[in-house]
Amino acid sequence: MKKITPFLWFNNDLQEAIEFYKSVFKNITITQTNTYPEGGPEPAGKLMTASFVIEGQEFVALNCTSGFTFNESISFVINCDTQEEIDHYWEELSKGGQTSYCGWLKDRFGLSWQVVPSIMGKLYSDPDKQKTARVMQSMMQMSKFDIATLMAAYNGD
Repeated sequence: MKKITPFLWFNNDLQEAIEFYKSVFKNITITQTNTYPEGGPEPAGKLMTASFVIEGQEFVALNCTSGFTFNESISFVINCDTQEEIDHYWEELSKGGQTSYCGWLKDRFGLSWQVVPSIMGKLYSDPDKQKTARVMQSMMQMSKFDIATLMAAYNGD
């Protein structure tokens, strides 16, 4: 386990979330699960925690009754090399959730994701400020990112 690992608190739907993420991501491994013991705050035998790895990123999650919800102040960025990857993650993660702008979405558990082209850093670090301004203007019009449209803006097409 890494020194720092994101810890997610699910509101009684951790098992459903794990199954959902298994359907979305190709590389997911459940590394450990624990159930509540007798005398705990939840019924004995109920899934309490799970540790899992998605595309190399470790997570630990708690399954407990709470009033806590996820919000946009924390999100997970998915860097995508192709439009097909963007389309896949956008469509799958937003099922039952909601889409926003500039590549942001919430999945059906309320967890925020940013589905972005891997080339964004390159496009924004170009010394030609006209190119970066065109990319910014193009990006601000998008919900789901479109690589071809961003590249056209970058190239001045």
